Amino acid sequence: MDFTSAAPSVVKSIRQRDLLNTWLRLYAREQIAPAVWEYQPARLEEELSDLIYYTVDASTPVPRLTIQSENTRISRAYGHTGKGVLLDDYLGPRLGPYVMPIYYECVARGLPVYSVADVDDIYGRMVAYERLLLPFQTDGKVCHVIASVKTFCEDGGFEIKNLMRGNDALPRTKLRAVIDQELFHRAPGRIAAAEIVEFADQPDAGIPTEIIELN
Repeated sequence: MDFTSAAPSVVKSIRQRDLLNTWLRLYAREQIAPAVWEYQPARLEEELSDLIYYTVDASTPVPRLTIQSENTRISRAYGHTGKGVLLDDYLGPRLGPYVMPIYYECVARGLPVYSVADVDDIYGRMVAYERLLLPFQTDGKVCHVIASVKTFCEDGGFEIKNLMRGNDALPRTKLRAVIDQELFHRAPGRIAAAEIVEFADQPDAGIPTEIIELN
């Protein structure tokens, strides 16, 4: 499965960008994925219904991810909750080969992975399924993954119940990307330390320009 190399701007959802920016601030300290207990984004409670927490067992040749969340909005898309169940068992033989490589890439790289796919609800309306995976590590190994899932329909409303299991067609991939570029976050409207800023009252020749270095 091929993955595109991308910057954080590839993520479309504002809420998902907020989640990613919080992760990036923690990552920037040592250029490694943070521990899950450090991750406390703003308005987390508002996002919980769209978040799925997983533990990762990397002691096996293929990582095993176990679902730790229940009663999430996205569990309705799969038809049932899956707390305590291995993710590949929860997905089943139809969706597993399509979805699991995205999680394996996140664990192997220790970097965020973003994917977009089109799926059809039970009434045939096309729904964009946007998934952001964030890895978290302890002692140099990825041991947790948090997934943020957003669904969007250009036609307005759609039926989320059994969205992922309501028809025989597999999701149609639009994008699979590893976010491995520009792994930093600068708050908008701020000037970074040590940047050079020039001030001039007028652009006329002969008027001196004042240069100030901000530290």
